Amino acid sequence: MDCVTSFAMTGLFFHVNMTRQFAAWRATFCRFMTTTSKPPQTPPAPQTPAISVLSLSVPVAMGYVPLGMVFGFLFVQAGAPWWLALFASILVFAGAAQFMMVPMLAAGLPLAAIALATLVVNLRHVFYGLSLLDKLPTKPLARWYLVFALTDETYSVLTTLPAGTSTRQMVTVALLNQGWWVLGTLLGALIGAQAQIGLVGLDFALAALFAVLAVEQWRSADSSAPLWVAVASYAAAWTVMPQQALLLAIALSVLAGLFWPTTRPQKATP
Repeated sequence: MDCVTSFAMTGLFFHVNMTRQFAAWRATFCRFMTTTSKPPQTPPAPQTPAISVLSLSVPVAMGYVPLGMVFGFLFVQAGAPWWLALFASILVFAGAAQFMMVPMLAAGLPLAAIALATLVVNLRHVFYGLSLLDKLPTKPLARWYLVFALTDETYSVLTTLPAGTSTRQMVTVALLNQGWWVLGTLLGALIGAQAQIGLVGLDFALAALFAVLAVEQWRSADSSAPLWVAVASYAAAWTVMPQQALLLAIALSVLAGLFWPTTRPQKATP
């Protein structure tokens, strides 16, 4: 079993598990679309909160630098030049999708399949963005960069920023977070270009990482149904189309997530 199939089921769990948050995201989107316009008023000039952007980004660096090193090392050891790994982190910056890209490129899969898998893996960012519509800056360049640089960790930081945070501070947080990832990628790629070691068993480290993350998500979830849906989807896909099991299983999981029933909290009786 190659690296793609080894962490496919664990990766699928995240996409189906996002169905638990669809109701909240849909409510946020509906509130944004149905907000009535009010007469323009002149609000008082907001004061920029006194926050340390670097201190907010340091915890992200603790994870991004070592994981970026692993990506750069694996990317180079798979046969790609070191500068291509650096460009991938600058132009793609997709975290888990970049790790997924390594075995898919090594296996010679077409770019269309890689692009589709990357789109599905990062589909959750669309719903992240819906909850940030009222926080994103109005300047086009800053707004589009934050859309591009939105990762799970950056989203977590942005949602904790106080009201009135300046556009410069928000963009600086995203730039620093991407900078940590790029730095780790560069270090890992340079080490991988000089190291003369085999990849036997090393690619399983990524599968183990996703397995640990999946277990943590499973323990914090209200139901284990998303995990079993992902396992069943992959089993069915492997039976029908073994060569395209990953893409088919992702599609089945996303389809299940779209039609997954959402539970609404019951109102307390007086």
